[in-house]
Amino acid sequence: MGYGVRFLICWGLVLMSAACSERTAQTDGEQVDLIAHGRWVVTMDAGASILEHGAVAVKDGQILAVGPGAEIIAKYTATKTISGDNRVLMPGLINGHTHTSMVLFRGMADDLELMTWLQNYIFPMEGQFVNAEFIEIGAKLACLEMLRGGTTSIVDMYFYPEVSAKVFEACGLRAILGAPMIDFPSPGFSGWDDSFAGGVDFIKNWQGRSSRIIPALAPHAPYTVSPDHLRDVVEMAGALNAPITMHLAEDRAETNMIQQNYGTTPVRHVSELGMLDTPMIAAHMVWPDEEEIAMLAKSKVSAIHNPTSNMKLGAGISPVPAMLAAGIKVGLGTDGAASNNDLDMWEEIRLAALLHKLGSNDPTVMPAITALRLATSLGAEAIGLGDKVGSLEIGKQADMIQVDMSHPHLQPVYDVVSHLVYAVHASDVVTTIIDGQVLMENGIVLTLDATAITAEVTAKADEIRTALSIDSE
Repeated sequence: MGYGVRFLICWGLVLMSAACSERTAQTDGEQVDLIAHGRWVVTMDAGASILEHGAVAVKDGQILAVGPGAEIIAKYTATKTISGDNRVLMPGLINGHTHTSMVLFRGMADDLELMTWLQNYIFPMEGQFVNAEFIEIGAKLACLEMLRGGTTSIVDMYFYPEVSAKVFEACGLRAILGAPMIDFPSPGFSGWDDSFAGGVDFIKNWQGRSSRIIPALAPHAPYTVSPDHLRDVVEMAGALNAPITMHLAEDRAETNMIQQNYGTTPVRHVSELGMLDTPMIAAHMVWPDEEEIAMLAKSKVSAIHNPTSNMKLGAGISPVPAMLAAGIKVGLGTDGAASNNDLDMWEEIRLAALLHKLGSNDPTVMPAITALRLATSLGAEAIGLGDKVGSLEIGKQADMIQVDMSHPHLQPVYDVVSHLVYAVHASDVVTTIIDGQVLMENGIVLTLDATAITAEVTAKADEIRTALSIDSE
């Protein structure tokens, strides 16, 4: 037998031995459900740790390990492995305030101030069109948009929450949600009594029913709900151990209305009603004064910053840097797509970083890492889920996304956090994982039929378009 033949045989045996050793090592490793890799693993933990060539191991929906990729694959054997080539692996984004099914009103009424927009367009169109079918179609479209863009948790305030809850449960989204309770007639309700009762029933029907769906009480705003009714909300929230979400201090018009009706400001008004002593996710919080910021810092209230919606409606610039400095929990939200006009959290992150630099004439205000935290770790704390999501840490739920960094607009990479805040688009997200379940892979959402949803949306939009045409005649 010649030397060349003997060499090839020996080399083949070496390769076979190595392959067998690798298989043995993998087989002997602890079994997990999923290993997701990242060229960069942006953990968003307290130290803002970033691992190069890292990985996360997931078992039973929770993060079991975070570390260098080589160590993870040496220690664990996964049922499914997702490559991290040229990808950032990071926590999913948290949308702290939205009205999901309003995606069906996207672009319907633009360039108006808040009260005109609400009273002359949104409220009338909701009264005409919002029903269970509208909510189901809108919620599915919103789920598709949010999963596609890397949003994994939301706080939703919109009608027929029992319908949207079923949609969110089916598509895999994590959600805190409730119906807007309001003093005057609204979709499905004649006024406060039945809307309040409906909100309470929703909580009783959904509390503990799903690990990902948390029902909440959702009074609309202090200018649409009377003081006595807000007191009822506080009492019921305590009795049911349920969170509250409400619009608060959103606009100058709101401030003027509360001043005229009650002789005070919105934050002081709800404080007198006991609302600062109960967990509440307060949307917008554009107009608190210095004294109110100090009050909020001692309260159980968190604030959700909605830069796009507030800019578009001319509501003002929320004092987010001051609130953060005071110790108030602050998150980010899109608001509804009728006033945004999308559910793109990357846009909110970018605007949050830029808007406050402009408003203060200080480029050091709101650094990139802080803006990113508003949509991840800080956002999770603001909505009461900081112990479950918002960072890639052992024991937390495996809500993760991958961002493809290979596109021209993301090259070269010097600072990955900078790119995530100032350059990434929603379309760069390629993987979305919630509770360890892969809901989108390689840019394709696996839990929703995009073609069928588009057909339903088109048909519903034709109805709305016809109504707008008739109304304008």
